[in-house]
Amino acid sequence: MRIHLSCLWLVVSSVLFVACKHKETVSKEDAVEDARTPVTVTSVSYDPLQEFIELNATSTFLQKSYAKSNLTGYIKSVNVKYGSLVSPGQALFTLKTKESDAIGNTINKLDPGFKFSGVNQIRASAGGYITELDHQAGDYVQDGEQLAVISNMNSFVFLLNVPYEDKPFINNNKQVELTLPDGERILGTVQTSMPFMDSISQTQSVAIKINARQQIPQNLVAKVKIIKTSKAAAATLPKLAVLTNETQTDYWVMKIINDSTALKVPVKIGIQTGDKIEIVSPVFSPADKIVLKGNYGLGDTAKVKMDTTAVEKK
Repeated sequence: MRIHLSCLWLVVSSVLFVACKHKETVSKEDAVEDARTPVTVTSVSYDPLQEFIELNATSTFLQKSYAKSNLTGYIKSVNVKYGSLVSPGQALFTLKTKESDAIGNTINKLDPGFKFSGVNQIRASAGGYITELDHQAGDYVQDGEQLAVISNMNSFVFLLNVPYEDKPFINNNKQVELTLPDGERILGTVQTSMPFMDSISQTQSVAIKINARQQIPQNLVAKVKIIKTSKAAAATLPKLAVLTNETQTDYWVMKIINDSTALKVPVKIGIQTGDKIEIVSPVFSPADKIVLKGNYGLGDTAKVKMDTTAVEKK
């Protein structure tokens, strides 16, 4: 009887020992699983990318003509208003010499057949808008005095001040996009570059000709989009997936291998725009899993726990 009890005790002890060992092993595995960093992954995709700069441009008239008095006397009438659109040859002012009234009346009384008015008209030499109106009816003016300024409507452009280093990207006849303050976008063509530089800002003025249906006022500021580089299908990743050092000289991503290890892979980047960044090298497959969230501070070959419910896209 004692022998049977001893055997029974030995069997129970063995079972308890094995159970404890199994529980200890499971606990260690759970601890290893809990030690893994949870991450979200993404993959490379191919998207059209553009690298561009935005500069301000101001609307203006490059050519102006001046209406001037051709006699000394009084302005009898003004036939235009400030902002009026005038045509070439249109009468703008009617002038009368100071002496014409006295001389004309005296001579007319002596000889009714003699006609002397001393009245002259000033006409527009070019078509455009009256952007300066210096006198009104009744004013006394000198010969050669400026009466009005006409801005030539055919010379209307947007003047863009381009930094010298960006000049190669805005050649003549290149099409650019302008965004007006109200959000409207219009296309323009680079017409000419002024043959001088601003000595302080080191910028060169470039004239952009537009073909807008509506009248655009002078001194309106628009944003001009100048494309530097354009690619139809660039390999891209979200910017969150690309890590860099403090000086932004080295870049890398954390690539998932074996579904549980994050491998540090140095990359060479290209165009950056919005939330996307071009990966020039190495070449990743769309099937490669790249860590998107949880990658900050991960060391090379770090153990991770990947969220397999979804692969985030850009």
